[in-house]
Amino acid sequence: MTLGKADKQGDLLDDVARFCDEVLPQTSIYSFLRRERDQLFPDEAFSDLFTGRGRCSVPPSVVAVVMVLQRLEGLSDREATDHYCFDNRWRYATGVGGYDAGGWSSFSHTVLVDMRERLRKSEHPDRIFQAALGAAAEAGLIGRKRALDSTPLYDAVSTMDTVTLIRSAIRGLVKVADNELEVELRSVLTSGDDYSSAAKPQIDWDDREARTILIDSRAKDAYACLVVLDGHELDPVVTEASKLLATVVGQDLDIGDDGVFRIARRVAKDRVISTVDPDARHGHKTAARGFDGFKGHIAVDPDSEIVTATTVTPGNASDGSVATDLISDLLDNDDSNGNDDSNGNDDSNNESPADEATDVVVPDRSEPETDAGTAAVYGDNAYGTGEIQSRLEDAGIESKCKTQKPTTRIGFFAKDRFVVNLEDDTVTCPNGVTVTIRRHVKGSGLAKFAKACASCPLRSQCTKSAKGRNITVGLNEAVLTRARKRQQHPEWVADYRATRPKVERKLAHLMRRKHGGRRARVRGTEKVGADFSLLAAAINLARLGTLGASSTAAGWTVVGA
Repeated sequence: MTLGKADKQGDLLDDVARFCDEVLPQTSIYSFLRRERDQLFPDEAFSDLFTGRGRCSVPPSVVAVVMVLQRLEGLSDREATDHYCFDNRWRYATGVGGYDAGGWSSFSHTVLVDMRERLRKSEHPDRIFQAALGAAAEAGLIGRKRALDSTPLYDAVSTMDTVTLIRSAIRGLVKVADNELEVELRSVLTSGDDYSSAAKPQIDWDDREARTILIDSRAKDAYACLVVLDGHELDPVVTEASKLLATVVGQDLDIGDDGVFRIARRVAKDRVISTVDPDARHGHKTAARGFDGFKGHIAVDPDSEIVTATTVTPGNASDGSVATDLISDLLDNDDSNGNDDSNGNDDSNNESPADEATDVVVPDRSEPETDAGTAAVYGDNAYGTGEIQSRLEDAGIESKCKTQKPTTRIGFFAKDRFVVNLEDDTVTCPNGVTVTIRRHVKGSGLAKFAKACASCPLRSQCTKSAKGRNITVGLNEAVLTRARKRQQHPEWVADYRATRPKVERKLAHLMRRKHGGRRARVRGTEKVGADFSLLAAAINLARLGTLGASSTAAGWTVVGA
């Protein structure tokens, strides 16, 4: 297919263009795209997606505008092409004009499918987002502040139970196997299930024994199939299907002493929840709020409210795991030192071990910075880990990320009641006992109060452990101590409260449409990520229109800037 090009002349007598010029605000997304379509999405910018042979495509500049409006309004592909055909505002924005103007009066919804796939396979799949971001940067709307946050993205598939997962994985393996391998696989199936239907087997689901027999028989079918595959040379598709089968049969089941497979009383850490979308995961935005699917992460310039970066992860990924990706434009090129990620909780009462110590002496940065040109990053407790705080400090970026206070069991002394002296490498407990930190090979350490705890009058407020209280000292102790001290300053608190909520408002803008907003329209991390990036691009373009951005011979400018 060859590159199609849009008509840039326009029709001065076109009724649709004249009507929309009169009634649409200049700051509306339709007027903005009408004016700036050729600057944002010139057809030539998509030339690498097409060849020199075949029929002409729908002009990419027209398709790009339709994709942007589709994401803004939360429409399906068919609904988007209907709006393009019948909504005068869409025709005005795309520059095709009225129905007698000779432009593309309509096109199939598959054109949108084809364009997304071409973009996905290209070297620059997020070029629409980068076009919007580049215009904002050239207009001076991108500063050196970033606010970070994430939001759940519900998957586009049903969460499967263990029996459905195993049956679906076996069915998928048999489906992609060649005729010879399929015969081998079916020859070892002993449950009586031919795996031709996606429906659950018909049993009395109230009968525990019947459920046990069902689970055991399907699990043994799965393992028998994996034994058949052992030693075979498999093509990539069969290999992926076999890996998926091995994963789903191994994550939920335990085998008893009687040799019977039963559902384990646990949830696997990285549990696959659907064979239709193996990338989706169980996630928790908070301890009480769970979801299935993915997480969409964004970085926002809090002054202009332009989204500067996006990424999507499985739902079980931590917010802080992609923080450096979101602020890569602010960071130095220095490699991260890979410190452990923790908020420094005390582990002497079976809590998570801390990773917050270093013996390197650095200047005290407890006072809030006032230089407007200083790079700054805002985030909640999820971004206030030792690793991130250390990375920001090393890069000279002011951290406005909250660091969680040390926690422990209710009624016991938290870690902040102990005095950690990194110069002397000691820890002093609330009773005044001082012990030396025992350093590990990687630099973290442990302070043990075992002997002193036996006769301590404060023991009942400190630990129930027979071995006494232990205080962990990790790699970023000094960094987190400075961060906790800094966030107590009134100016720091006022700035944080005034700035960080802006990223939450921007997430609300992104999620306000159900279709393609909170609910993913596609499957797989890569495709969901591309769709999320396109949504952010659409929101950015609407914001540029609101701010009065326009292109001139000298570049992009903002009215009144």
